[in-house]
Amino acid sequence: MSSSSFPTATPSTSLRGDAQLIGLVGLAHAISHFSQLILAPLFPWLKDAFNVSYTELGAVLTVFFVVSCIVQAASGFIVDKLGPRPVLFVGLGALALAAFGYALAQSYWMLLLCAVVGGIGNGVFHPVDYTLFNRKVAPTRLGHAYSVHGITGSLGWALAPAFVVPIAIAFSWRVALASAGALAIVVLLVLWAYRSVLALDVKTVQKATGHGEPAPVGGEFDFLRIPAVWMCFGFFFFYAVVISVVQTFAPVAAGHLHAVPVALVAVCLTVYMVASAAGMVAGGFLASDPSRCERIVGIGFGVAAALALVLAFAQFPPVMVPVLFGAMGFVSGVAGPSRDLLVKRSTPPNATGRVYGVVYAGLDIGQALAPLVFGRLMDHGQYTSVIAGLALVQGVLIASAFNVTRVRRTALMPASA
Repeated sequence: MSSSSFPTATPSTSLRGDAQLIGLVGLAHAISHFSQLILAPLFPWLKDAFNVSYTELGAVLTVFFVVSCIVQAASGFIVDKLGPRPVLFVGLGALALAAFGYALAQSYWMLLLCAVVGGIGNGVFHPVDYTLFNRKVAPTRLGHAYSVHGITGSLGWALAPAFVVPIAIAFSWRVALASAGALAIVVLLVLWAYRSVLALDVKTVQKATGHGEPAPVGGEFDFLRIPAVWMCFGFFFFYAVVISVVQTFAPVAAGHLHAVPVALVAVCLTVYMVASAAGMVAGGFLASDPSRCERIVGIGFGVAAALALVLAFAQFPPVMVPVLFGAMGFVSGVAGPSRDLLVKRSTPPNATGRVYGVVYAGLDIGQALAPLVFGRLMDHGQYTSVIAGLALVQGVLIASAFNVTRVRRTALMPASA
């Protein structure tokens, strides 16, 4: 069998098997997102404990995401060689080790070192997750798999502050971070217990995809010549900017523009995330037809951009701000599963891990750079520009999605001709 004819999922795929796999991968993905946000809610405690500034604490997160970006691009190659399961176990172990390291840290530099370990762990998840989905889940259920993946990620983000802050208040920030590490270990044990569900026959994949045979011209890096891969990279870079702005600055900026009480401002992000998760459920059904994924992404982010412009320039009662954030989260969530299909449709069957590793590295880069631009706008009180900038980036996402379609015809590797 040639690489071009290798099936996306095994013919023997069952509903029960798919549900188990999707649930386990979703659980692991939730811990990945959970681990990204265990430090930020504890900054007030860490600032006093280590006598550092918020800028220095922010640098710890920057280190985390820069390392994650590098590892994400590299881990795809390892996934394609060794299979996703061992890489997943190493990633979860690294996240647990980082959390325990944070809890035991005696200096700021130890926090930075642990952020490196955490970034290594975080960087493996997208290549692992999408390789398992694309190789093992029935094509008719891929939209639902991507939907669950996005939902669990959002829930992981939502869980982190709700988990660590009460424990820090009741006990200490060290106990909170150690508890986060213990949670990661529990999830690792659950996945180990169901490791057979996560198994992928690497020898079969290598035979089917041409690994072990003479490589085509360009070899393992041939996928980097596919224009659609880099268009997807750009798409996810801008998507990360949107997420970063919404999570960090947009609620506060909207609060200043519309005189929203502080308590109501804090609700905006929660409403956005919950609505986004609900939208992903609906988006999973819409993504059952891959041919319309670009249109769904375009419509979803088009409506989101329009709502952002309303937030920036219209006048309305403060209570409407969380409502608009909820609507923006819902339509963005609807676009989520179709967003992931954009990558799948541009991925050669013998490069799944590598393509997803490179493409999703755009997420980490966007999350690392967005605060530098929008944070400066916030420092200068340019609140309208923050929300308008959010709308602008959402508009760029629409153009990026359709540009992926435009260049996909050139995405076939020479070996598949």
